[in-house]
Amino acid sequence: MKRRKMTAIHATAIVSPSAELHESVSVGPYAVIGDHVRIGEGSVIAAHAIIEGHTVLGCNNHVHAHASIGCAPQDKKYRGEPTRLVIGDGNTFFQSVTVAVGTVQDEGLTSIGDDNWLMAYAHIGHDCHVGNHTIFANSATLGGHVHVQDYAILGGLSAVHQFCVIGAHAMAGGGSIIVQDLPPFTICEGNRAVARGINSEGLKRRGFSAEQILAIKRAYKLLYRSGKSYEEAVAEIRLAADTEPALAAFTRFFALSSRGILR
Repeated sequence: MKRRKMTAIHATAIVSPSAELHESVSVGPYAVIGDHVRIGEGSVIAAHAIIEGHTVLGCNNHVHAHASIGCAPQDKKYRGEPTRLVIGDGNTFFQSVTVAVGTVQDEGLTSIGDDNWLMAYAHIGHDCHVGNHTIFANSATLGGHVHVQDYAILGGLSAVHQFCVIGAHAMAGGGSIIVQDLPPFTICEGNRAVARGINSEGLKRRGFSAEQILAIKRAYKLLYRSGKSYEEAVAEIRLAADTEPALAAFTRFFALSSRGILR
């Protein structure tokens, strides 16, 4: 990866000589980029942003002012180990977003996929894994070791307990406090958050057919309204997923879920 010509790096920015920046990267005033950072083509690092740690950013990411990417975990066990943060392409990190590297108590890796939208003051804790096309509204917060699957939306001031799983296409209302796993397609809200149905309107906007949405509603009813045990409902949904591809999101969620689903 080529270093950017100095004309694209503001004179007040501090960029380590060992950092690797594509020649198209732009770095704003007073930004700081550390020794082990790699930044891909077309990315923009705004004024006062900090990118540190063993951090890789892909292409076309935009890091806004005062964001801190690759910061040390907020974990008292962390002793400066060379753990990592890997970020894909096309992500936007708004003002004062914080994203921590991993810890050796887990896999030593925090990861974020592609085309995610993190609004001001959102926080991604250590060892979290965020998929693609997610939205974190202002001050949405993940504890450590959280998995957030594709197209999930977390409302402003929501908080997710460590080790939870947020399923694909799930949506948490503003101020939600999530202490158990949130199944795919499911809307939750409240402190403590409870399930409120599926996000039918959002699924229509994303191109899900009426038949697919009906299959998802049936799966939701199996989990929440059938009177069956969790294990029985999971078995039926897995069987239905063999013939309805839209339900594959449930099987991926079940493979990770360990805290029980919120009710």
